[in-house]
Amino acid sequence: MKSPVTGRKMILKYEQETFDFRKEPFEILYHFYECEESGERYETEELTQLNLNQVYNQYRKKYKFPFPEEIKKLKETYGLSSAKMSEVLGFGINVYRNYEQGEIPSSSNARLIQLAQDPTEFRKLADLCDTLSPKVRLKINQKIDSLILEKAQHTQFNLEDFLMGRATPDETTGYRKPNLKKIIEMVVFFTIETTPWKTKMNKLLFYADFLHFKKKGISISGAQYRAINMGPVPRNYQSLFEYVVNNDHVDVDEKVFDDGISERFRPNKGRPFEPELFSEDELETLALVAQKFKRAKTQEIIDISHMERAWKDHFSKGKRVIDYAYAFELINI
Repeated sequence: MKSPVTGRKMILKYEQETFDFRKEPFEILYHFYECEESGERYETEELTQLNLNQVYNQYRKKYKFPFPEEIKKLKETYGLSSAKMSEVLGFGINVYRNYEQGEIPSSSNARLIQLAQDPTEFRKLADLCDTLSPKVRLKINQKIDSLILEKAQHTQFNLEDFLMGRATPDETTGYRKPNLKKIIEMVVFFTIETTPWKTKMNKLLFYADFLHFKKKGISISGAQYRAINMGPVPRNYQSLFEYVVNNDHVDVDEKVFDDGISERFRPNKGRPFEPELFSEDELETLALVAQKFKRAKTQEIIDISHMERAWKDHFSKGKRVIDYAYAFELINI
């Protein structure tokens, strides 16, 4: 961004600042451009949103408010439009849609949305709504019956929880609920673009999620990453990759080295990448990471990741899960 005063390019900076939201203080890494001559600070629309997202993330976590992705998923769970969800919950016609797009609900509306996550409670809310047509009411009740039956038949083992970790959105997930479909699709994307060895794949996933958080204040997949000796890796990466290969999302070649067997991911010709799972911003981030590290050899990207404070601080403390706040300190992308 160029300075409106001098016309010269300004440097992107950030520093700890306190912002008030709903009469409460929240500390964030405030991002801004600064004109060196005048000392004036400026924000682009993107930086304003990044700063706001940091505040909103903390507020949602503190009060256990649903995140936008959870609000979208709830609507899809019952097979209803945003307008119909607003109708059942007693909101204005566009209110639910605004919450999906990132607006913070009022406390009372947030509690209603949380209540609606239980099919039995949602049936009570639907029964109280006297504006629903008989056809829509029947559809809702059939869907609720199906969800209750599915829950009753559900086994103790949950694959997504096992592979991604049973985590609510917080600083270790990039303030996104872990999404198995998305991280599988990220593996497919990077396999098609770079045919990486397993160790390199771990770094590509890390840089994609953390770069997106650096830009937008939210991760892509919600995956948690640990700092191990080979660099950052998804928390349960071995089982995740076994699942991806065993279900034919990608193919794998094995090669024997002096220190053991290594695996290289190859595209499965019958399994195309599904871009519709991602936003335009997320696709842009994936492409940027693939381009940046396309020619990097495995040892090179390990060394690159070891330069990041995100890895250094957490590895030195016992291979801990990495806080996404370290995304703002990435130096290699």
